[in-house]
Amino acid sequence: MALGLAPGAHGSNRTGRPFTGDGSGDFLYPVLHEAGFASQPTATRRDDGMELTGLWITSVGRCAPPSNKPTPEELRNCSRWLDEEMRLLKNLRVVVCLGRIAFDGLLAHEARTGQLPSRAGFAFAHGAEYKLPGGLIAIASYHPSLQNTNTGKLTRAMLLKVFKRARQLAER
Repeated sequence: MALGLAPGAHGSNRTGRPFTGDGSGDFLYPVLHEAGFASQPTATRRDDGMELTGLWITSVGRCAPPSNKPTPEELRNCSRWLDEEMRLLKNLRVVVCLGRIAFDGLLAHEARTGQLPSRAGFAFAHGAEYKLPGGLIAIASYHPSLQNTNTGKLTRAMLLKVFKRARQLAER
């Protein structure tokens, strides 16, 4: 699973598919393609022929938040949707958390479902990898936002390394 922040106002809110039709997706999908998760390197609209294999993309928030900063109340209100998706994904082994909000959202999910008694020892850092008490593996990554990719905080090589590692762990 790739877990993001929320639908982008000009991306998935418009196209109907996460990270499609916006700058974050323009950066993410070529990486997913190279790592073997996407059938093509571009995602422009829901019916463009791109298919994912072995990957589910979702977000902790369900609405495009103002200034990309959802409030804690918004995230709590959306949490049941993430809980249900994760419950339905019976073969889920690895979650790549795209950004700190996604990372915190995954830990909150694990706490809500009784899998994580304490968040102590879990710090967000790009490439950090954690085996959660229930067996799920979390890998943290900077979000592929234009702010991060245009400044070099997140490079293609950095993100590709994360997704190649996720594939390696999921195939074990």
